[in-house]
Amino acid sequence: MASRRSAKTRTAKRVRRARPARRAAAGDSEGRIVEAALDLAARQGWRRTGLGEIAAGAGLSLAELHGRLRSRGAILMACMRYFDRLTLTGAEDASGTPREKLFELLMRRFDALKPHRKAIAAMCRDSIGDPAALLGFKGLMISMGWMLEAAGVPTAGLPGRARRKLLALVYLSVLVVFVRDESDDLAKTMATLDRRLGMAESWLGLGAPSGPAQ
Repeated sequence: MASRRSAKTRTAKRVRRARPARRAAAGDSEGRIVEAALDLAARQGWRRTGLGEIAAGAGLSLAELHGRLRSRGAILMACMRYFDRLTLTGAEDASGTPREKLFELLMRRFDALKPHRKAIAAMCRDSIGDPAALLGFKGLMISMGWMLEAAGVPTAGLPGRARRKLLALVYLSVLVVFVRDESDDLAKTMATLDRRLGMAESWLGLGAPSGPAQ
């Protein structure tokens, strides 16, 4: 098994791989919807943001928004997919043990979330007690499945479902720290993620290397 990287080495690697958040292309209507939703949530809160405002912000009519995403819950799921794509782009380049890969992937995700920290905080806060948030959690489970698969951890069957649920809980516990972490290098977020993954390592099936030792 490859030895665990030091926090300093992980930080340097993460910074090298960090990519600026892409802007949605003109033809990417879902991307524009997500960006409009994030912008409005950051400026006025998620609870006060209406579907008409999101449609206008994305340059769409209400009918066009309805044709793509029909509810606030569906928009939350689209936000998950948006950050999935940013995180998974180039994920094949990751190396090391499954634990190291998963750490790297989740820090890439937090890097992608960083410009939208205020919006993410508003969405989390305003989703408490909102039935639409149930779809958001379903989307989070799907997202965590992709993170595990990218790290080389199986997600099929009951064991895979349990891993997805556990990783979702780990991620949410770190997200609480992330929304308050205004440091440039997300040092508190990184340290918390490292500890939480360590606590859940055996349950997540992260103990074995995913490939030949280097």
